[in-house]
Amino acid sequence: MTHKATTPDEGDGRGPAKGLALPELMRAARAQLAELTGLHPETVTRFERTGDGWLLEAEVLELARVPDTMSLMALYELTLDEEGVLTGYRRVGRYERAKGNP
Repeated sequence: MTHKATTPDEGDGRGPAKGLALPELMRAARAQLAELTGLHPETVTRFERTGDGWLLEAEVLELARVPDTMSLMALYELTLDEEGVLTGYRRVGRYERAKGNP
């Protein structure tokens, strides 16, 4: 599958084009994860450049409970290609909000 390079003004629905600012890449990654899983990241806890793209970790609310401190949170690892298109994700941990990320 061949992808056409886009400019920041263009968009083909796959994600941000090369050359976009880091906050835009983060927003795009969060939106792509939400679209695929229905989970909305609350916080990005890691964001770094890799040899062939980007690596992010995001905390998401997986199960809301009352009181909120008992809600189940999860940490997801996301990989993106050079253009910011999500290429994979996985849950790396799950915990109660009050206990924090172990």
